[in-house]
Amino acid sequence: MESAKNYSIDHRERRDSGLVYISDDMVMEEQKRARRLTQRLNTVDRSDFEEIKRIVKELLGKSDGTFINPPFYCDYGTHIEVGKNVFVNYNCTIIDVGMVRIGDNVQIAPNVAIYTAGHPMHPATRNTLYEYGIDITIGNNVWIGGNSVILPGVTIGDNAVIGAGSVVTKDVPAWTMAAGNPCRVISKITEDDRMRHYAGRIIDEEAQKDILCIQGERDDPVKFPTAPWQ
Repeated sequence: MESAKNYSIDHRERRDSGLVYISDDMVMEEQKRARRLTQRLNTVDRSDFEEIKRIVKELLGKSDGTFINPPFYCDYGTHIEVGKNVFVNYNCTIIDVGMVRIGDNVQIAPNVAIYTAGHPMHPATRNTLYEYGIDITIGNNVWIGGNSVILPGVTIGDNAVIGAGSVVTKDVPAWTMAAGNPCRVISKITEDDRMRHYAGRIIDEEAQKDILCIQGERDDPVKFPTAPWQ
């Protein structure tokens, strides 16, 4: 299979411009850096938080309180932008052909998959090896439940919760709880939820007092103490 050679830009530039592209030798060469770094991350002593943080910072280019529990997989790392205090739990895969922008205080549960990449629907076109990447944006204070899948082009609004096992095919509004396959909004998140946890259970009074102390002010929705890995 041979493709035309008269491109105005190469396939890396096509990929980064949001055009369809082929993962040719130049594209695959770019992926080698991430493969080396994820190999280091996935074989490090998992009790060595400082070394994990160093590798994560090198992989992502910046990291302010971000922690990734290995194993972790991605194509580039340089196409992932993270805010402050991001926590990524075990066995996360981010196919970062397009940009993946993750806000502050995001919590990602085990086995989450974030896919910016895809292939044409028609088999004849797909077999030419052309593919695409479409950016994904995850807002501030988002919690993504375990085994969820985020598909290309999705935006998840600030303070949203994605229920476990969801397949997110469309945008999720801010301050909503969404779940299912396909993922849909189940309810809004309101002040009534402040002192509730799993399935509406009320947080005990002792913990409530501590939560308010940590937050400092009731109108500050996210004011965390330092986590052990930070």
